[in-house]
Amino acid sequence: MLKTAVILFLFFFILASLASAMYYLVKDKGQGTRTVKSLTLRISLSLLLFGLLMLGTYLGFIPL
Repeated sequence: MLKTAVILFLFFFILASLASAMYYLVKDKGQGTRTVKSLTLRISLSLLLFGLLMLGTYLGFIPL
């Protein structure tokens, strides 16, 4: 149950970061740095989620 909650929590923030990047892209008309910061955060969260999934599989928390 906790594993699913963590995965959904991170997935929600990945989607929220993607939505905020789209908002800043439209609002700033591509001139600001907020879009890049939001996309960087999204990539970081995606890598964290991928790493946690790989670690969970390796340690046996997530069965194959």
